[in-house]
Amino acid sequence: MNKTESIPIYDSARRRIPALEELQEILRYRNLLVQLVRRDILTRYKRSVLGVTWTMLNPLGTMLVMTIVFSRAFSTTQGYSAYVLSGLLAWNFSSQTTNAATLHLVWGGDLLKRIYVPRTAFAISATGTGLVNLVISIVPLIVVLLFTGVPLRWTVVLLPLPMLFLAMFALGLGLLISTIAIYFADVVDMYQIILTAWMYLTPIIYPENIIPDRYRPLIFGLNPMYHLVKLYRIPIYDGRLPSLAEVGIAGGLALVTLVVGWLVFSSKADEFAYRV
Repeated sequence: MNKTESIPIYDSARRRIPALEELQEILRYRNLLVQLVRRDILTRYKRSVLGVTWTMLNPLGTMLVMTIVFSRAFSTTQGYSAYVLSGLLAWNFSSQTTNAATLHLVWGGDLLKRIYVPRTAFAISATGTGLVNLVISIVPLIVVLLFTGVPLRWTVVLLPLPMLFLAMFALGLGLLISTIAIYFADVVDMYQIILTAWMYLTPIIYPENIIPDRYRPLIFGLNPMYHLVKLYRIPIYDGRLPSLAEVGIAGGLALVTLVVGWLVFSSKADEFAYRV
């Protein structure tokens, strides 16, 4: 056999289904994903005096400020600090992961021009790094729960499910934002403004019952982060089993966002090396 015949040739014009092919490539390059996540974590904490502790102190500091400012206004909310922190952890994971996915693609621009790398690898590694930080952040959340008198029940073992849905949603949204940002760079700055408004439309620092009943379907029903944050709070703050409807809505939104983001991103991935 001629040596040249054994060399795989990548031809974007002969691709079959881009979404499935991208999935196959990600499975082939799974070791690369591990290294990217490892690099992100080491880079983040290498020059930090506090190291991994900062992952726990950062949301705690934000929670403390919000508790001081809003605790009197929402004094009827039991364990208000724990309520705020549980929502903040879910929100920060989603917002930081989607931002990181976009930045990772820009960071990997030179690499994309030199060698072949599955384009989704950067977004997936950002999601994996975010999950590691989210798991670490559960430690201070449990401490705050105990400190504020909110009972810690066995339902906490169900946290991996809402965390999985959060990761699916963040990955899908990150892929969508990255695709648009490749063509329109201003989208990155616009997304920061959208995130600020989105956070205040999600019951992170206030209880949802302060919104009149007639407005809740419009404000919360169409807000995917409301359903995802709520599902995250249910097992650890509410201490109960989520209903099938609560799981179905959050899981459905996460799955649809992931599938749409993956399809859109993979269909345009071949153009990225020429535009970044």
